[in-house]
Amino acid sequence: MKYCVKCVQPDSRPGIYFNEKGVCGACLYEDSVKQIDWNKRGKTLKNIAEWAKQSARDKNSNYDCVVGVSGGKDSTFQAIYARDTLGLRPLLVNGEPECITEIGEKNIENLKQLGFDVISLRPNPRIMKNLIKKDFYEAMNPLKVTEFALYASAYIIADKFNIPLIIQGENPGLTLGVRNTGVGTNDDALNVNKLNTLSSGWERYIGNGVTEEDLFMFRYDEKSIRKKEIRGIWLQYYLKEWSQSYNAEFSMAHGFTARPEYFNPYEIGTYASYYQLDGKLATVHQFIKSVKLGFGQCTDHACYDIRAGLITREDGIELVKRYDGKIGMRYIKEFCDYIDISIDEFWHRTNSFRGDMWEKDAEGNWKLENPIWEQEY
Repeated sequence: MKYCVKCVQPDSRPGIYFNEKGVCGACLYEDSVKQIDWNKRGKTLKNIAEWAKQSARDKNSNYDCVVGVSGGKDSTFQAIYARDTLGLRPLLVNGEPECITEIGEKNIENLKQLGFDVISLRPNPRIMKNLIKKDFYEAMNPLKVTEFALYASAYIIADKFNIPLIIQGENPGLTLGVRNTGVGTNDDALNVNKLNTLSSGWERYIGNGVTEEDLFMFRYDEKSIRKKEIRGIWLQYYLKEWSQSYNAEFSMAHGFTARPEYFNPYEIGTYASYYQLDGKLATVHQFIKSVKLGFGQCTDHACYDIRAGLITREDGIELVKRYDGKIGMRYIKEFCDYIDISIDEFWHRTNSFRGDMWEKDAEGNWKLENPIWEQEY
C-alpha cells in the first residue's frame, strides 16, 4: 500500500485520491480550510437558522430543526450548538444502535438530561439481526444495514412532523478525502442516501421474508422532503472549530463520557477513548475493515490527530503499528453469538474477504505486506 506523505492515510480506502505530491484528499481539504471565509459562512448559517424559525412558524411546527443523535461527542455538540448558539428549538432523533453499550446508554441519557425533547427509533430487532447477518456474509460489513436506519431516522421524523431543517454533523466527502461519494463537498445533507455505504440502496434487503413494509425505518422519501422545502445541512461545513478533538472536549464538559483511562487499546484496536462508544458491533466492524482494506480505526484516529496538530506523523505511524487491526476475542465471540455462527465460521468467512495487501509469514500468521512503518524506517 501507499500512504499519504502528510498523515497515515492508505490508498486502499475506497474512493481516496492523492495529488501529484502524494498528499491525500483529506489533508488537501484540511489545507483548504485555512482559505475559507468563516465569517461569511457563519452569517449564512445564522440566516439558515432564522429561516428555519420562520418556516416552523409558517408550518405550525413545534420544532425548528431535527438533529440526529447517538449521544456521542459530535451529536452532543450539534444539539447544544443548535439550541444555545443558533437559538433553534431542536427535536433530537436517536436511531438506537443494535447491542448498545453501557456507555452508549449513559451518553444518550446525558443528552436527554441536558434539556431536549428526544424521539428514539429502533427497527424490528429480529429483522435487523437477519440483515446484519446478510451483510456479514455478502458484503463483510456488519454495520452496513444499520447505517440505513441510523441516517433515515432524522429524515423520517422531519418529513412526518414538517420540521423545516435537518442538522447533520460531518460530511464524509470532506473529512475522508474521497471523490466518489455522491453527497458532494458542499453543505447539502439531503442526499445522504448517496453515501458510499448507502448507495447500494435499501431495496437490496427485500426478500427471504423481508418486505418493503418491514423496511420503513431504513429509508426516507427524498422527493417528499424536497417538495416540502425541508433543508438538510452538514454543520461541519459552517464551523471553523469543528474537529474530533474539539467536539470531544466540548461534549465532555457537558457530561459526555468517554472510555475510562484504564481501557485496553489492544482490545479495541485504537488508542483513542472517545470514538465508536454506543454499539458493541462497531469494534468487530473496524477489525473487519482492517482485514478487507489493510487499515482499521487506529489509522483513522491517527489521521485526525495528525491533521489537528495533536501528534506528529511519526507518532501516528507508531500508534498504527502498535494498535491498528487489534481486537479482543470477546468482541468476536459476542458478535458470533449475536448472529448465531461459530467462531470457526467467522474466521472462514472473514478471511475469504481478506485484501491482497496481506501475506502469511513463516509461522503462518497474517501480516501486512510493506506496511507504513517498514516504508518509513
